Amino acid sequence: MKRLLTIKRAHSIIDGFRKARILVIGDLIMDHFIWGRVRRISPEAPVPVVEVTSESILLGGGANVVHNIHSLGGRCLVTGVVGRDEDGKRLVRMLKEKGIPPDGIVMDGKRPTTIKTRIIAHNQQVVRFDRENKDKIESVITDRVAGYIKKVIKDVDLVVISDYAKGLITDSLVDGVRTLAGRYCKQVAVDPKVEHFEYYRGVSIVTPNNLEASLAAGVEIVDEASLHRAGEILFNRLNCDALLITRGEHGMTLFEGKERTHIPTVAREVYDVSGAGDTVIGVVALALASGANFKEASVLANFAAGVVVGKIGTATLTPQELIQAVKDGLRTTAGT
Repeated sequence: MKRLLTIKRAHSIIDGFRKARILVIGDLIMDHFIWGRVRRISPEAPVPVVEVTSESILLGGGANVVHNIHSLGGRCLVTGVVGRDEDGKRLVRMLKEKGIPPDGIVMDGKRPTTIKTRIIAHNQQVVRFDRENKDKIESVITDRVAGYIKKVIKDVDLVVISDYAKGLITDSLVDGVRTLAGRYCKQVAVDPKVEHFEYYRGVSIVTPNNLEASLAAGVEIVDEASLHRAGEILFNRLNCDALLITRGEHGMTLFEGKERTHIPTVAREVYDVSGAGDTVIGVVALALASGANFKEASVLANFAAGVVVGKIGTATLTPQELIQAVKDGLRTTAGT
């Protein structure tokens, strides 16, 4: 890690976040958390009874990517689709309250806003249930999204595609983004879904997790050899500039051409991985837009993920927290 990034260089990149302008295209989700405690098992069925103590509503999916970028000081534009319902209106309102322009968000009266409800007891997720419509979004709606992208892409530094397979991200949409990005010399970073891997050919960087990479490559990743085989298959298939496989407690591995770079995990305690992928793609995007190379961006994303998985719920972090994590991590590495 010391060879990949210094504290001085990390400071320089993170200082650049406030000048970066990112366009996030993605599936916008509301994350609903019900917090409580378990003291007994139900007499009706062998399930825990959760005594509810509080509830919270947070930005999720592509909206959480936006939130992460904003929390780290970056400027963000966002486009996606929500329902013409109370959850959709709340999502727009929450973005406005943070000073994030919702101009690119399209409301669709024919589908609900996706909301994921997680019940958490004693810092552990008991169950999750989703209310959503994953059917392909009508072209009249996606045309409005495409029109917004065409309007603003020349004014941003980098484009993020946050794909949660909720109906927005299609081959034609990604193809249009790739064409526009090429015209204006913009990098495209993708947080993928397995069923859409073929869409992402020719983008700058794709950031699958271990399971997504295994399924997409058709190789079960169980050791370094299978990891490298899966990474090579995906890298060659996608013809991207870089592939970053996030591996939880095993850290991350970056593929660039024939080069493989392993980045060990820095998480000390893992309470909740909800939204960790959103943090990774957000930090990668900000770092690249601030002049970092793929290795530097990946190391920073690894430190950021180590912070958010130590928090409960869909979490973000500040530039100060990221700087501190880098300092702590690099000093620890230097001392070993």
